[in-house]
Order: sequence, then C-alpha cells, then structure tokens
Amino acid sequence: MKTFLKIIGIILLLLIVYAVIAVLAFSKDYHYEKSVVINAPKEKVWTYVGSLKGYNMWDPFSKEVRDISITYSGDGDKVGDSYHWKGDESEGEQSITAIVPNEKMMTKLHFIQPFDGSAKATFIITPEGTGTKVTWSIDNELSPMMKIMKPMMDNNMGKMFNQGLADLKKLSEK
Repeated sequence: MKTFLKIIGIILLLLIVYAVIAVLAFSKDYHYEKSVVINAPKEKVWTYVGSLKGYNMWDPFSKEVRDISITYSGDGDKVGDSYHWKGDESEGEQSITAIVPNEKMMTKLHFIQPFDGSAKATFIITPEGTGTKVTWSIDNELSPMMKIMKPMMDNNMGKMFNQGLADLKKLSEK
C-alpha cells in the first residue's frame, strides 16, 4: 500500500511541477495554423472560404455542437457581417473584420458559452501550382489555466483543423 501511495504522490507532484512550468514558461499568445492544397481554382475555393455561410458548410466546430441554430446578420461576405450560434452548452458569434476578395478573410470570434473569450481567425488563399492553397489560422490569448491545457488544445485543434480542411477540399473539388 505504501508503494501505491508513493506512486500517487509522485504523479501528483509531477502534475503540480508541470502546471507551474506551463504557467511560467508557455506564452500567453496562442497561434495555430494548418494548410491544405485544393485541386480547384481559387474563385471556387473562395465561395467556401470568403463568406460565413460558405464557411459554415465545412466548419468542424459547429458540427460538434448539438442542436445548433445559426442566425446571420448580413449576407456573410462583407466587413461587419456576422453570425450567432447557439446550441447545447455552446454559444458565440463570429464577425468579419477584414476581407480581400479571393485572397483573405479575417474574423473575430466571441465565445459566450461554455466560457467567455475571444479569438481571431484568418483564412488566406494563394495559388499553388494548378491548385489553391488555403491557410487557416487562429490566434488568441491564453489564461493561466489554458496555458496548462495547451498540449491538449494543440491536439484538439489539429484534429478539428484537419477535419475542416479535408471537408473544404471535398466541397471545393466537386
């Protein structure tokens, strides 16, 4: 029994040490990005990247929200246009902050539930050989608790971005 308690104590001590190191060493600035090359002209890809309605056709995050309802403000393709989502244990809004047709769209995310927060997303499309490269990134500021969870966030973001970009590729290459 003493050996078991020692093992539990060591594990707890390692977790505490990791948490202290994470809070002190990890940057509060969080950036994550992924890219994919799509075998389609940029004008076709832009229909899914350059508007909020197009984005919601492949957005992996909204697919995770049960009983989601989305309400748009504007057509979803101009600066100031936005949408609000609400579902089981998730609510927020995303609005366009900058747009360069067929090249770039930047948005601001405001998370309301399950936690209050904000982030910025950027979608950039560029020619790549005979196709189109899409780079999707997200930036936000991490609280001390979120710094501790950064490795799990990176893992989750990787899965979600890969799924979303794969769905975007399928839609665009149809």
